[in-house]
Amino acid sequence: MTNKEMTFIQHLAELRNILLRSVIAIFAIFIGIFPFANEVYGFIAAPIIKVLPQDTNIIAIGVISPFLTPLKMALIIAVYAAMPYLLYQIWSFIAPALYKYEKQMILPLVVSSTILFYAGLLFSFYIVFPVIFGFLSSVGPNIVDFTPDIQYYLDFVLKVSFAFGVAFEVPIATVLLIMFGITTVEKLKSNRPYVIIGAFVLGMLLTPPDIISQTLIAIPIWLLFEVGLIFAPLFKQNKQKTPDDEPFPNSSKASSGKESVSDGDDWSDDKMEAEMKKIDAEMEKLDKE
Repeated sequence: MTNKEMTFIQHLAELRNILLRSVIAIFAIFIGIFPFANEVYGFIAAPIIKVLPQDTNIIAIGVISPFLTPLKMALIIAVYAAMPYLLYQIWSFIAPALYKYEKQMILPLVVSSTILFYAGLLFSFYIVFPVIFGFLSSVGPNIVDFTPDIQYYLDFVLKVSFAFGVAFEVPIATVLLIMFGITTVEKLKSNRPYVIIGAFVLGMLLTPPDIISQTLIAIPIWLLFEVGLIFAPLFKQNKQKTPDDEPFPNSSKASSGKESVSDGDDWSDDKMEAEMKKIDAEMEKLDKE
């Protein structure tokens, strides 16, 4: 990492490179998954196939659903699989602007949030879906055949699994609220009854209307909230900063603080035009390179 302050155009160029690398990573994983898309979809459909009547499968209502649905599934799985790399790219982009103590705290949070997201996906697939589909297959009238559509099934699985992946980020949200001084451990502990009620309300919104599936998501959310309270003191923001902690040591703000304050409030048309010409010149330079 260089200590020089990057210009606005350089930040845009770096962001463009990060987006390009992220798209290439997702596309590479997608190319590797797509030839086996049908087999992967069969694996994902296993929870509902187990509760269907014998010699019964899910159906395809749309004409091109047998092709588009596995294609969509392969793309979503590619994004999920590339999540660690995507988070690393985000981290590499924001790291130069962070203080040293913030870098030490953010990196463990990024790693733990990735693990928790995958844990939520696995929990939904192996624990929640068998319960949900078992309930749904038993509540309909006897004269109705339970044969879900291939597209609707995938949409339901993706929405619910993603909801569980996000719900498992509760410890990270708790740590961040405390780390940035928005609230305290004592306040969260005093509001624990409201958190438990909120967990069950969230479970009611994310799952079918049965007490079993609601409990399957509410209890993990509550337990993960307690885990966040346990680890939050380890990530409390350290307000003792040294000169070496500055994210941009050679920034012009550090050498001329009063001047930057006065200039920030007095942007004339001439200064704005000069700045725009400077940006255009840098863009032309980047295009030539």
